[in-house]
Amino acid sequence: MASDAVVTIEALRVVRGGNVVLEGLDLVIGPGVTGLLGPSGCGKSTLLRSIVGVQRIAAGTVTVLGVEAGSPAVRDRVGYQTQSSSVYDDLTVTENLRFFARVLGRSAGTVDEAVAAVDLGSHRDSVVSRLSGGQRSRVGLAVALLGKPDLLVLDEPTVGLDPVLRRDLWALFHRIADAGTAVLVSSHVMDEAERCDHLLLMREGRILAQGTPAAIKERAGATDIESAFLALVEGDAA
Repeated sequence: MASDAVVTIEALRVVRGGNVVLEGLDLVIGPGVTGLLGPSGCGKSTLLRSIVGVQRIAAGTVTVLGVEAGSPAVRDRVGYQTQSSSVYDDLTVTENLRFFARVLGRSAGTVDEAVAAVDLGSHRDSVVSRLSGGQRSRVGLAVALLGKPDLLVLDEPTVGLDPVLRRDLWALFHRIADAGTAVLVSSHVMDEAERCDHLLLMREGRILAQGTPAAIKERAGATDIESAFLALVEGDAA
């Protein structure tokens, strides 16, 4: 395993409902902000679930922070935000975080730290149902940040948000990464690729390319990631 590797995956195979979702995946994820990009249904969520340790795998290994994914030794070091809302609409921001802090066994002080980390201090006493879409996403992100995880896994956190809110969330992801937490973000929006330090391009359960946005564009002979993705798909089919 590379010395700076946060996640190492070797020969990962996942079968769900009798269908092979992931087949023979090999990849390494390091520090910074890594984007997992690909069309809906290509296996991104299954891969993230495998990294978090909540997905049964058929073969291969997934190592997170030096130990097996999902093992007790690493469970408290990984934050995870799913596509579905994980917060209660009828509670305030602070009430939600206090509840989840108790569930996760976190100290009361982590609530204030999480609120500050996602810039929701002025809305801490607001009922979640009255918040904007971007603010709601940040509440879910704050829950995932309780306890200052070493790895933060976010499944399509910007879906349905307008460009300004998406820009603000990506800026927040980079601030979190700059503070020392490795961030893994999935998305099906190709124009978000340039916001990442590193990319994993995925299609039909396989990784087409991994590297920096610049390196992937150079490899594909393209000027943007969407064109690079299409070129890689066509080359893969040839």
